Amino acid sequence: MRITVSGRHTEIPERLKTYADEKSSKLERFYDRVQTVEVVFDQEANHYSCEIIVKADHHMTFIAKEQHADAFAALDATVRDLERQLSRHKERFRNRKHPDGPPAKNLLAGSAETGVTEEDEE
Repeated sequence: MRITVSGRHTEIPERLKTYADEKSSKLERFYDRVQTVEVVFDQEANHYSCEIIVKADHHMTFIAKEQHADAFAALDATVRDLERQLSRHKERFRNRKHPDGPPAKNLLAGSAETGVTEEDEE
């Protein structure tokens, strides 16, 4: 997994870069097909915004963006949002072949097997 940390309109301190690297490396726990993670910090008048773009297999892209007065808090909130997105996608990906209930055609076939018809019920 390749991780890139960059800044728009601001210089990123080394401490923030290492923290962003540590936090974004944990995203692979939630979805193991993550290929690249791009962390972009932007500083505006009185707040920081953090945007994380995660690219995975099959051209899947996950994006989260948060704003906060502290750059570390903005990163934490963005990572939490991406953890939710990745785990939800993994759950849907894992269960896509197994529907929640039995198919409707099996229910109709069950009444035909018992030999009960509408005339017999009356």
